[in-house]
Amino acid sequence: MNALSLNTNPWSLAAFVIYVLMMVAVGIISARFSSRGIGEFFLGGRQMKSFVVAMAAVTSGRSAWLLIGVSGLAFTRGVSAVWAVAGYIVVELFMFIFPGKRLRYFTGKMGDITIPDYFESRFEDHKHLLRIFALIPILIFMTAYVSAQFNAGGKSLAASFNLSPLQGILITAGIVIFYTVLGGFLAVCLTDTLQALFMIFALMILPIIAIVHFGGLGQLLSILQAFSPKYLDTFSLTFGAWLSYVGIGFGSPGNPHILNKYMSIDDPEKLNKTALIGTIWNVLMAWGAIFIGLAGRALYQDVANLPGKDPENVYPLLGSQHLHPFLFGLTIAAIFAAIMSTASSQLLVASSALVRDAYQKILAKNKQLSEKTLVLISRSFTLIIALVALLFAAYADKLVFYLVLFAWGGLGAAFGPAMLLSLYWKKTTKEGVIAGILVGTTTEIVWYLIPPLKAMVSEWVPAFILSFIAVILVSLKTEPPARVEEFMKYMKGHH
Repeated sequence: MNALSLNTNPWSLAAFVIYVLMMVAVGIISARFSSRGIGEFFLGGRQMKSFVVAMAAVTSGRSAWLLIGVSGLAFTRGVSAVWAVAGYIVVELFMFIFPGKRLRYFTGKMGDITIPDYFESRFEDHKHLLRIFALIPILIFMTAYVSAQFNAGGKSLAASFNLSPLQGILITAGIVIFYTVLGGFLAVCLTDTLQALFMIFALMILPIIAIVHFGGLGQLLSILQAFSPKYLDTFSLTFGAWLSYVGIGFGSPGNPHILNKYMSIDDPEKLNKTALIGTIWNVLMAWGAIFIGLAGRALYQDVANLPGKDPENVYPLLGSQHLHPFLFGLTIAAIFAAIMSTASSQLLVASSALVRDAYQKILAKNKQLSEKTLVLISRSFTLIIALVALLFAAYADKLVFYLVLFAWGGLGAAFGPAMLLSLYWKKTTKEGVIAGILVGTTTEIVWYLIPPLKAMVSEWVPAFILSFIAVILVSLKTEPPARVEEFMKYMKGHH
């Protein structure tokens, strides 16, 4: 059966259209709440519940990278792909329970909406230097990140519904822009929760059907064993590759679109429960993506048998051949769900950086701006950034897996060490944070551009480590803020 024979099936199309209409409806319903003010537009008024925060944090963190990228990696590398998911699952469990809670207590007390807001309060930076430096990595990496998501959407639609990749990119961008610009953070969290359900459904049902198709798990594994014993060896990779995969977890402490989910929960003490829900969800989704890649390898044997000879097309192909057309439409919607939950969260972070951090706090700090005006400006900037990302997506032909990791790792290196140290180490200083942002961002970009270095270990590992060292060394030579003892109490929930 041809991979594209189900493309024009009315059932597949109907399922996909139903999904899109649900997303659009959420945008319209959320628009009234998000129009109340900038705190509502960018943080949902800090009223989010455990389940919604858990779903939103893990879904926006995973993106199409999990469905398309990790399943493609498992197709190519076998079970050693498990290391690509192990690092971030462990780090995010830790983030929910420890740093996430401290961050929520502090930002709630200080009224901070964005990550640069947090840094400015924590280091009493009245000259806005931290804000200006924080804008650099946010705008560079977030735009690359959003364009990778649009690119993934284009890929999935092209492989599934007989469109050109450019048409697919335009459709993806159109839907994301619509509900993010209208509904803000509330729309993003609600759609994330809905989208998590779509993703888990697709990631669980497809591997199970494929395993049954082979006559059980033993049968599937023996086919892979015959194909190559190395394929089932968890450690069949070099130390550099292992470190690169596990090091994906370094991105979690510094990605603002995940950190602001912790900031939005209604009660910081609920983050333990949220951690449990989020981790179960992370494990199930990762299991599904890896098994889709393994089943795909057993079935199609060679990458030449995949659409466009691209391992990242294994998921749509497997779905088109093993599911009822309506369910196949839902699995394509799930890829979309992954893309949108991430792209919309990142668009919000990038536009909040421009509106809140550059415009409201620096350029227009002496003007009295109404909340309605700020929301209108926020919507306009969200649209502009999305259009820039769209231009990138139309011209970028990188594999989604690596384009996403470049942006994810860049944000992790720029903000992660500064975030962790500022929450736990009293001696962290403003100058240290700026050093960490600059060293992390520069290392990520330079390492990425030098092939021999990249071949040793992926750029996000050295970028994170060097950024961490930079924060510590510069902090030791400079003075921490006067109110540091008081701030540390706020982080524990003491007033």
